[in-house]
Amino acid sequence: MSVRIGVAVMAVLLAIYIALVGWRAVLLLGTGDPVGIAMGVALIVLPLIAAWGLGRELWFGWRAQQLGRLLEADDELPVESVGVRPSGRVLREDADAVFPRYRADVEAAPEDWRAWYRLALAYDASGDRRRAREAVRRAIRLESGSRS
Repeated sequence: MSVRIGVAVMAVLLAIYIALVGWRAVLLLGTGDPVGIAMGVALIVLPLIAAWGLGRELWFGWRAQQLGRLLEADDELPVESVGVRPSGRVLREDADAVFPRYRADVEAAPEDWRAWYRLALAYDASGDRRRAREAVRRAIRLESGSRS
């Protein structure tokens, strides 16, 4: 629940930022000065990019959470017990030990979104967030394609 609160706070702060920058852009566009107009245009484009990025990340998080719930409902989430540090983080050696199984599952069934999602969890536990996000994106695409 605290993650949702954090996401909501960041989304609200970004929305406030977008509104304030948008207002400043309107003021700069109204100056009639070429430099002010150029800055105003830039201040319109940058918040639009920020809003697009926020929307994309929120959509990604929502879809990833949906897939996790589907796996949980089917009782298909990984069940291996791995050690954790006092901070709650998974011990990397334990995560690395179970990783080959999930990689083999993906190699055996590359079109199975469930295998990709479980691989993403293994990547995340191993500390490789970039590959974890890529695997979740692949799982989202495959699951969306399977419903079509």
